[in-house]
Amino acid sequence: MARVRFAPSPTGSLHLGNALSAVANRRLGKWMLLRIDDTDPARNVPDGENAILRDLEWLGIAWDEGPVRQSDRAERHREVGAPLGDRFEGLTLVREDGSPTYHLASVVDDIDFRITHIVRGNDHRPNEELHRRLFDALGATAPEFVHHGLILGPDGRKLAKRAPGGTVASLRDEGIPAEAVRAYLEELGLPRHDVHLDPARLRRLSTEALAALSDEELAARVGVPVSVAPVLRGARDLAEARAYAALVLEPAEAQVYSPETLARFRELVEAGAEPRVVVRELKAVGGDLKALRLALTGQERGPELAAVIAALPRDELLRRAT
Repeated sequence: MARVRFAPSPTGSLHLGNALSAVANRRLGKWMLLRIDDTDPARNVPDGENAILRDLEWLGIAWDEGPVRQSDRAERHREVGAPLGDRFEGLTLVREDGSPTYHLASVVDDIDFRITHIVRGNDHRPNEELHRRLFDALGATAPEFVHHGLILGPDGRKLAKRAPGGTVASLRDEGIPAEAVRAYLEELGLPRHDVHLDPARLRRLSTEALAALSDEELAARVGVPVSVAPVLRGARDLAEARAYAALVLEPAEAQVYSPETLARFRELVEAGAEPRVVVRELKAVGGDLKALRLALTGQERGPELAAVIAALPRDELLRRAT
């Protein structure tokens, strides 16, 4: 049984490349430890660990044990590493203040938790040989090391956290649903070579994920009544869906100059015509559908007009078309 660990540092929301490692570990491991590598206090940020937990839970990535903080196990690290002294092959294992460094803490934890596979990005590859020697010096068998390519930005360098899409939180804030982010990372799998972030693919997966939601779930995600759901269809992300909803629920004021179209629209609504029938009838008589859209939403463009009509109560339709 593969035993893996996902070991981020508490530096804030997960970098998308770290999230790729988390997905890869979860796919490979029958058992997964969530370990918080907080041996470098200078890099840790307030609420950094909670941000990681939120991101993992949002992505639907579960763990079997943890979170285990390396800082809570410092005494154990020193105890196991004592026979090696404070330095190993010129590398500091224990700082002057008595705190173990990442290399010692990581290897001791992997031994104690019986980790069989270490899955991480290629930027960690330089540590592999040193860690193998530490495992050997401590009388333990090294796990299998699996390194994958990094996610690159448009400049060909490792995707920066501050770049658009650089973190899980930034994608969530853009309105990309969790299902789309998870699907994108699953598609990447364990790339042998570095890969460029593909925003267009993320957007396509986002559109597909929203289309697959029921009206009730889609409305709940956007935070609107389920009656508004038809208006949300076709949105490419949750941010756009919220904008569509606002057109219906909070229309901007607009000057409309097509009394004939609005009058015919009121007649059709009062007669109980279905939304698509209303639109078809207005088209048949050369009605000004742009003017009607302006009256209903305050905007010249937006969701399908029939969906807007379906989302609004009869009395509200008549009020806006007056």
